[in-house]
Amino acid sequence: MAFHGLDYYGIDELYTDEERMIRDTVRELVSARVMPTIGKHFTAGTFPKELIPVFGEMGLLGSSLTGYGCAGTGAVAYGLICQELERGDSGIRSFASVQSSLVMYPIWAYGSEAQKQRYLPEMAAGRLIGCFGLTEPDFGSNPTGMLTTATRTGGGYRLNGTKRWITNGSIAGVALVWAKLDGVVRGFLVPTTTKGFTARDIHGKWSLRASVTSELILEDCEVGEDALLPGVEGMKGPLSCLTQARFGICFGAVGAMLACYDEALGYAKDRVQFSRPIAGYQLVQQKLVTMVSEITKAQLLCLRLGRLKEAGKLRPQQVSLAKRNNVAWARDIARDARDVLGANGVTDDYQCGRHMLNLESVYTYEGTHDIHTLIVGQDVTGLSAFDG
Repeated sequence: MAFHGLDYYGIDELYTDEERMIRDTVRELVSARVMPTIGKHFTAGTFPKELIPVFGEMGLLGSSLTGYGCAGTGAVAYGLICQELERGDSGIRSFASVQSSLVMYPIWAYGSEAQKQRYLPEMAAGRLIGCFGLTEPDFGSNPTGMLTTATRTGGGYRLNGTKRWITNGSIAGVALVWAKLDGVVRGFLVPTTTKGFTARDIHGKWSLRASVTSELILEDCEVGEDALLPGVEGMKGPLSCLTQARFGICFGAVGAMLACYDEALGYAKDRVQFSRPIAGYQLVQQKLVTMVSEITKAQLLCLRLGRLKEAGKLRPQQVSLAKRNNVAWARDIARDARDVLGANGVTDDYQCGRHMLNLESVYTYEGTHDIHTLIVGQDVTGLSAFDG
């Protein structure tokens, strides 16, 4: 069944011709190349690596960055790319988001010219994959407590520590590892072939199954002086990367909503019970109308967020508000869509059950729902609730 994107308020008119063209191109790609196989990949717990060079050829990796083989799109266009990729699957958007926002962006923003030349063109083309090593087994919501350390050696640095829940970990050629050097958080570009570096996949997931999730172990892992990102110190580095990635998640969640709503609407109009389509019953219509309402709100939030970013006025707290809202509603919409489909909603013949499971991870990663609540709460009250 062909996908029909909901646009109840005519928001398409607010996008530029280029933004609509980019969105529609990625939408066609997802329909043609992702949707036919993604359910099977999810069931098998495999990532469709064959999409990586396609994404590179289409300019979808690091798309909002300029130079070094990157497409240089605007923020809204980048967001719409994330929207359409997550319409296919959260794991597909996660791959592109990590590559673009968590690895390419910090190299572009804080790297040396040599680092940019070495890594960015290869990453933009999809020939080199990156991963972002921040979260640790005991420090997720509080990354400042990280235990991974870097110590100076005669010719560079020695890294020791463990990172967990790392997207792309075992397929990456370079890992951006955040570690404390003399007590200060710094970023290190670590080729994954470096002696002492190990990536082990995390198995048994019932969410983001079509995504590679790994644990990184660094045991006396020695890198040269040229591994250090020179342009940033402290938590500003990783937090600025997370702001970039969360921005994409805000749009991505809309993609999941659109997929679930479209599937639920089509199913409800075709499914006949008690002599008429179930779309004709009040309780089903209530679910569908709630989906329309919340998708429309989320679309408008994203558009305004993107325009603020393009104007250089975006604050991280504004991203937190949108991430918190959009992902929570995407999760609820996926659950309601699964409910509309009844037992069929839990099979891989349909997509809403897969989105429902994926969104449990999206609800948690890149800042949990509750953490984003506290970020916005501190912003509006001036009082921090993190320490008590």
